[in-house]
Amino acid sequence: MPAITVDDLTKSFGQTVALEDLSFQVEEGEVFGFLGPNGAGKSTTINIILDFARPTAGEVSVLGMDAQRYSRDIRQRTGVLPEGVELYDRLTARQHLEFAIDSKNANDDPEALLERVDLADAIDRKAGGYSKGMAQRLMLAMALVGEPDLLILDEPSTGLDPNGAREMRDIVREENERGATVFFSSHIMEQVEAVCDRVGILREGEMVAIDSVEGLRDSVEGGTTLRVTVDRIDDDALQAVRSLPDVSSASVQGQNPPTIVVAVDGSKTAVLSALEDRGIEIQDFETTEASLEDVFQSYTTDAGTGVHAR
Repeated sequence: MPAITVDDLTKSFGQTVALEDLSFQVEEGEVFGFLGPNGAGKSTTINIILDFARPTAGEVSVLGMDAQRYSRDIRQRTGVLPEGVELYDRLTARQHLEFAIDSKNANDDPEALLERVDLADAIDRKAGGYSKGMAQRLMLAMALVGEPDLLILDEPSTGLDPNGAREMRDIVREENERGATVFFSSHIMEQVEAVCDRVGILREGEMVAIDSVEGLRDSVEGGTTLRVTVDRIDDDALQAVRSLPDVSSASVQGQNPPTIVVAVDGSKTAVLSALEDRGIEIQDFETTEASLEDVFQSYTTDAGTGVHAR
């Protein structure tokens, strides 16, 4: 049974059509990336999935239930990290979590949740003094309450530094390994690529493609520069990267820590795996490649076509 089914979903605000005949499925147990630029309709879709907004036409099913008729039951089994929602300035992190725990009739330990998001030291500080990154960590902790069957994360890396973004990705993987389905909405390709099994690209309220990240990248002409920050590098590991069939060159920049700069026209996962297989710890990575607009263009030149999940 799919975790989310969106069928011919349309949402209009007056004369403005935010979503038009949008259809897709999120399979149970997968990490699904919902990708698109600001204004594409991602948040509108999430609001309808959570029954914060009603569709103009079409249907949405979540965890086998109609999203509008059974919204309360769905929210009990769903953890949400929304975009742009503010915390209560006068409440501490502990109080925020106690409220979330009570609302779900859960028995989570607030300290343990905050430990997971690296915010335990601020458990009794009022949220009004939090930085944007701290607030985002607290919202993520609240989303984890009750071991939800479905996690909906809307721009979860907002305000996070590289370490925080990496920790967030680790938590996504941990929750997915536990059995949760993750709906990961973002406009940052690198974040989506690091955690998602499949990706749907939304543009101007329409789904223009659904495929694996590698499938989407492979559809765009032009190579990619992958920059991988590692704890150390040796000749054996560097040669292993250079010998990969999709790699045309690899060099090392800096020493503390070193960064490997790789020209790759294909799977970047193979580069990371080659390093990890040789005991190299990957601290961070980023790609410089075809832009999202290029990816969108590759699908919209042929109207109505896309790469659909197998």
